[in-house]
Amino acid sequence: MQQQLDTWIREVIRWAGFVPNRDLSGWVLLIIAVLAGIIVDFIVTQALTFVAKRRTYQTLQILKTHLRWAFWTFVPSLFFLLATNVQSARFIRRHPVADKTAEILFLVTATWLFVQALKVGELILIRHYDTTQDINLSQRKFVTQVRFIRRIAVFVVILVGASLLLISFQGSRKVGLSVLTSAGVVSVLIGFAAQKTLGNLLAGIQIAFNQQIRLDDAVVVEKEWGRIEEINLTNVIVRLWDRRRLILPITYFVETPFENWTRNDASIIGTAFFYLDYTVPVDRIREKAREIAENDPLWNGQSFAVQVTDTQPTCLVLRVLVSAGDAPSAFDLRCHMREQLLAFIRDEYPHTLPQTRLMLAEELRPKEIS
Repeated sequence: MQQQLDTWIREVIRWAGFVPNRDLSGWVLLIIAVLAGIIVDFIVTQALTFVAKRRTYQTLQILKTHLRWAFWTFVPSLFFLLATNVQSARFIRRHPVADKTAEILFLVTATWLFVQALKVGELILIRHYDTTQDINLSQRKFVTQVRFIRRIAVFVVILVGASLLLISFQGSRKVGLSVLTSAGVVSVLIGFAAQKTLGNLLAGIQIAFNQQIRLDDAVVVEKEWGRIEEINLTNVIVRLWDRRRLILPITYFVETPFENWTRNDASIIGTAFFYLDYTVPVDRIREKAREIAENDPLWNGQSFAVQVTDTQPTCLVLRVLVSAGDAPSAFDLRCHMREQLLAFIRDEYPHTLPQTRLMLAEELRPKEIS
């Protein structure tokens, strides 16, 4: 087959008006291989574009966005590698740079293609999952696991690709042999240097499968409320309520206590405190609070209570408990409860508010004679 291909290339060279020789035939074969790879890229791209025009497929859009350029570089490098393998031994001896270039290009583009393919696989698996809703606990759990497994797989692919690339160089082999001769010392040094990295990796695996946290979980860390935005191999990014980002090592969520408000259930109970006069009719306040809660769509109907939780020398402490579907809804519901209940008390029982009583006391105080 190699002789037939070489004969055909020589005939093409003669037809073009050049004198054929082994070196020229070899370079022509390499150029033809690269052009063939580009033609294959073009045909595949046009076929997918034709299909996408007739009917919209989300998968094709994902492939176009994340896999297009990796595929366009991989196919010519693959054809280039195949062409070097069918070259004569004499051409390879005379031009070793062509063989080495083919190996390097193939390893780099293949690694890039595998990494992008893993990203495409992740997006296809989670495309129908909504992680923005607190009630979708199982979906957020699945997305967290898929993304963490994809990051580990990307790390392994890059590590294997880099190792194969180093092995392809003679100098790197000598370095490897020298490292093996001092394996005892090197292993100890690597153990100390990679201790935290391995700890983070194991902590990430534990979090991915034990689910201490998931993507978009509502958590309280370092006295700050926020949501889990990213879970990486070595750190976790928390999006705080004021849009700041808190970056924590992933071991933090294994070694340090923290609050997870959406661990098993997203619903939460909110509290609103009122400091009122002893003469306030608690039953009437309770009825009005119940009416406000029932008319508010944020209340989920699970919990409600109005109780006097404390008595102080100047006032009593009235606590209103209301439950909502998630933490943001509970916060808004508490604000609505405060605003409407305070407006009701101010209109119906103004004398029970602390500020009103202070103003009345100031007016009744006898004025000093100047």
